[in-house]
Amino acid sequence: MHTEKKITTAQGGAMLVVEILLFLVSIALIIGAIARESFDLLIPGIGLLLLALLCLSGFFIIQPNEAAVLLLFGDYKGTTRRTGFHFANPFFTKKKISLRARNLNGDKLKVNDKSGNPVEIAIVVVWRVTNTAQALFEVDHYEEYVHIQSESAVRHLASAFCYDGEEGEVTLRGATEDINERLHKELDERLHRAGVDVVEARISHLAYAAEIAGAMLQRQQATAVVAARQKIVEGAVGMVEMALAELSAKSLVELSEDKKATMVSNLLVVLCSEHAAQPVVNTGTLYQ
Repeated sequence: MHTEKKITTAQGGAMLVVEILLFLVSIALIIGAIARESFDLLIPGIGLLLLALLCLSGFFIIQPNEAAVLLLFGDYKGTTRRTGFHFANPFFTKKKISLRARNLNGDKLKVNDKSGNPVEIAIVVVWRVTNTAQALFEVDHYEEYVHIQSESAVRHLASAFCYDGEEGEVTLRGATEDINERLHKELDERLHRAGVDVVEARISHLAYAAEIAGAMLQRQQATAVVAARQKIVEGAVGMVEMALAELSAKSLVELSEDKKATMVSNLLVVLCSEHAAQPVVNTGTLYQ
């Protein structure tokens, strides 16, 4: 695997002065040769002019958060990240790579989760190039490589977990931070070969596919209703138990087992009913 190595380049400003002097000297020699009708100065003048023209290709500029990879006839010579005006061997091939953070806004993908339910999922990835040599020489078109590997990672992640599940289970919907951390780790492993560092990765869209969204919504609503009813019943039983205990402790009234059962039934109906109970006033005796 290629590793990035640093290369030192000359200051572009100083070499520009030398370049201008070469042009002036070559032009002066050519003009002098023509004026004197002497070819002794013409050949050196043309040679210096060609050299000056050749050296023009050695100048290049590096912007902030940018790097230039230098190649000599296909051989990797090094990378310079120093911003400013540079001069290098005119025969060097200079390939510039942006080191800025980039956003990958993934498309919505339809994937089957661990339970086999089709879900729609999309991710946002913030990434940047950290190793220019690997980005250029280890993969073909590193930007496309990042896009394809990100799609592959999210498909693998979505198929490894259920969209929703029991309490305490790691799910796509319930354990967002954990899922994002796993996604970040998997992307780091996949994109390391391309010299890319994942700054951030998170799920930006998650939903059931349209064909089952209605049925799953009904299931979620039914689950919520059952859970709410369970809490209501638990609370009602506790209140009935407390009422019987208080009546017995303070000896307010003596109730037979049948009356206790009737009282428990009435209290549960009142406490668990969806609508307010209508009171019935007993104007007779306790046993009428």
